[in-house]
Amino acid sequence: MARKIKKGDQVVVLRGNHRGKRGEVLAVLTDKQRVLVQGVNIIKRHTKPSGAQQGGIVEKEGSIAVSNVMLIDPDTDKPIRVGFRVEEDGRKVRIGRRSEKALD
Repeated sequence: MARKIKKGDQVVVLRGNHRGKRGEVLAVLTDKQRVLVQGVNIIKRHTKPSGAQQGGIVEKEGSIAVSNVMLIDPDTDKPIRVGFRVEEDGRKVRIGRRSEKALD
């Protein structure tokens, strides 16, 4: 399965409590169809001290559904839909639907 959203992409959140926030994709959980976006859906995890790790309250990003984010076009800085195109040399590249320019 080809991924439309990849690690390192800039995205905007479309739905939920964090609507309108922008951030970088930290990880893509393909089996669950979810993504981790920097600074979005911050959760608190209470951890016990174990070995070298110190205990306490840790804040980290929670996952959100990939359907609730949209890729930001690096040229226009606007949300875009993503498609695919096979180049002459056989490579499959992601393209922005509005501009038809390659994103990769």
